[in-house]
Amino acid sequence: MSKAKIAVLVSGGGTNLQALIDAEKSGIIKSGEIVLVISNKEGAYALERARNAGIETAVVLKKNYETAFGFEEAIKALLTEKEIDIIVLAGFMSILSESFTSAYPEKIINVHPSLIPSFCGAGFYGLRVHEAALSYGVKVTGATVHFVNEIPDGGRIIMQKAVEIEEGDTPEILQKRVMEQAEWKILPLSVEKVCASIKEEK
Repeated sequence: MSKAKIAVLVSGGGTNLQALIDAEKSGIIKSGEIVLVISNKEGAYALERARNAGIETAVVLKKNYETAFGFEEAIKALLTEKEIDIIVLAGFMSILSESFTSAYPEKIINVHPSLIPSFCGAGFYGLRVHEAALSYGVKVTGATVHFVNEIPDGGRIIMQKAVEIEEGDTPEILQKRVMEQAEWKILPLSVEKVCASIKEEK
C-alpha cells in the first residue's frame, strides 16, 4: 500500500518539522512520508533541516505575486505536482484563505500551542499565546492539533495534550516546555493518524 504524501509548510526554524522528520525515521509516522517542504521565507532554517533529511524544498514568496490569491495558487500548483495527500502547517506564518482551505477539506493540519478554545484565533501565535496564558493565570496549558478551515484555529480537533504551568514560568520557558511535552509528541501522532485514514481511502 503506498504511503500518503505529506507536504510541510514552514516559515521559521522548523522545530516541529524536525519532530516530524525524526518521527518518520523512528517509525512513529509509518503511513505517510514527507516529500515536500514549502517555505514562505527565504533562508528559513527549516529548509536546511529538510535538505539535511533529503527532502525536496521550495520557496514561495508573497512579494512575487500581486495578490494573496496568486501566492496561494503557486503553493497549490506545487502540491498538485507532487500529488500531496496531506498538508501540515508547522509554524507557517501566513493565514490561508477560504478558497485554499476549502480545496483541501480535512487534509490540512496545524498545531497550536494552547488547549483550544483557550488562547486561539486571530492574533494568537508564537509567544503571544504563552503570554496570554500566563497573564490569565491558568494552571494548565498545552497544545492542540486540529484540521484547518477558514476560521483561524477553528477546525475539528484531532488531538490535545495538557502541560502544567510551573512557578516562575516565563513565556519563553513555557513555550519550550509546551513544544517538548506536547507539540513534538502529538503532531507526529496526529499526522500518522490522518495518513493512516487517507491510506484506507486510497
